[in-house]
This record gives sequence, structure tokens and C-alpha cells, in this order.
Amino acid sequence: MSSPHEALLALLADGAPHPVEELATQLGLGRDALPGLVHELRERGVAVAEVPVGGYRLPEAVELLDAGRIVDVARRRGTPLPQAVEVLFEIGSTNDYLVDATPPPPGRPRIVLAELQHAGRGRRGRSWLAPFGSGLTFSVAWTFPGTPPGLAALGLALGVAVAEALRGLGLAEARLKWPNDVAWRGRKLGGLLLQLRTEAGGGATVVAGLGLNLSLPQEARATLATGGALPVTDLHEAMAASPPGRNELAAALASALLDALAGFERAGFEPFAGRWAALDALAGERVLVSDGSSDVEGEACGVDAEGALQLRVDGELRRFLSGDVSLRPSRP
Repeated sequence: MSSPHEALLALLADGAPHPVEELATQLGLGRDALPGLVHELRERGVAVAEVPVGGYRLPEAVELLDAGRIVDVARRRGTPLPQAVEVLFEIGSTNDYLVDATPPPPGRPRIVLAELQHAGRGRRGRSWLAPFGSGLTFSVAWTFPGTPPGLAALGLALGVAVAEALRGLGLAEARLKWPNDVAWRGRKLGGLLLQLRTEAGGGATVVAGLGLNLSLPQEARATLATGGALPVTDLHEAMAASPPGRNELAAALASALLDALAGFERAGFEPFAGRWAALDALAGERVLVSDGSSDVEGEACGVDAEGALQLRVDGELRRFLSGDVSLRPSRP
């Protein structure tokens, strides 16, 4: 059963003005309870506005996430999802939620999405900012019965799945920036975070989290612009004509990730290597690789079989592992 503030949000999600009397009646509450519920939503980062007639509205309509709709959309697309799809209203981090849970058995992955995520993060401890309704944040937990070959390159394979799914939805210029960024025209659209736990018997469980910008408010863009290697963008900018709804997008991306995990379990990174190269946003470009204390400049030459970045520096090919460094284009 949803909480009163979740039920209120569901009523306001259409973006239309709703009088206090109407909201109180539909919620089965006294009108004096409404200001407190509105305050709770605002405390959670939901911009609820008052209207002159004595009521409330959201600045714009938001398609709330619905586990049943996501499963149904995926089924109609011919890519069925497991029934273990959860939509949480509020959480610190979907990745942490699944990392702390019992690993799912092989062949029974879990998918968790959240409307509000307060402690999302990206690589190297960076925070992932996702104001309410502005993005899509979810995580997938998958258990490999054995350790597949090239496990270090799994994140690249999942990036291929995300970029190809976005292209299938109409974003023809979706690209990848090593190791985990989804990009469009040199700007960051989203990113992946993988957390891996290996077992003594040879198995491994991965939790893969995806954060994707859908419609970022200007203040969020300004905050994100102060960090990271790429300027930011969102799907509404990249797909102005026909951005998909949040549930359709979630269904397509979750299905793509599960398909990629199954493919990686069978054959490792090899089937993804050529596809990753075709999506590489920085291939042949001058780039800077930083370990936090120094920079190395060279020509980006793709990745090797283990997913390490290959950089040509003064005629010599050097390799860098994703856990050690960050990558950005060289500045003139």
C-alpha cells in the first residue's frame, strides 16, 4: 500500500491544478492534512507549487514509474522481463539496495527502479544527481554461475547494450565514452556503475546501476556542469521530436541489459568488442588520461580484450584500467 504522500504525488502527476477539496476527498483525508503532505514532498525534492484557486500542482506532468507497465511494455516488445521488478518510491541508492540484498540465484535476476534516489553515485565516488522526474535510475542484479572470461570488460558490454537500445528508440547518435559514459554529440547523457562480488566457488554477482538524464532542470545542469569530463545533456534535448516515456524507456533498457548479461555469460566480451569500437566516441581523438595527480595525453586507440583503454603516447601504445583513471578530450 502506498503512503499518503505517494498517493498525493500520483494525483498531481498529470501536471494539472488540483483544488485542496478534491485532493483531500480522493485521499480520504481532512484538508488540514494537505499542507503537511505537500511539505513532505518538497522535503524530498518534489517541486509542488500552490495555485491561486487554493490547491496544488507540479510544474509539469511526470510519468510515474509502474512495475506492471514496465513488465507489460517489455512483453509486448518481445523481450519479457522477470517478475522480480520493483519500483521504490524513495531510496538512498538502488545499487546499494541490491548489493546489500541476498544475491539472486543464477537465471533469476532482480531489477529495482526508484522515483527518488538521494545517494546515487557514479565512478570514483562521484555523486549522481537525479531530481524528481528528471531522469531514470535503476539497478540490475545478476549472478553468474561461474566466472565468465574477460569479466573486467563487463561494464563496456553493458554500455553497448544501453547505447544500442537508445539507438533502437530513435537516438541515432548515441555513443560511448570509455569506460562507462553514455554520450550524445560530445555531451554526457548517462552512466553505468558496476559493483562485483565474486564467490569462492567461482561464481560472481554483479549489480549494474544505470542513471540516465531525461529532462534536467537548469539548476541541475549548472550543478552537473561543474564536475565530470563532459558537459551534460538529456533525452529531451537529444530527442526533441519523440523522447520515449519513462516506463517504455525502462522496459527497453532493462531488457537490453539482461540480454547483454546473458550474452556475456555465454561468451565474455568478445562478441561485444567490435560493437563497442563502432560506438567509441573518442576513437582517434587526442585525449587526457588522469590519475588525479598527473595527466597523460595521447591518441585514443580503443580498448583491448580486457576492456583496458589503449592510448598511443609518443608512438608507444599504453594501457589504462578503468578503476585507476578518468578520461576526457584534450582541450585546445
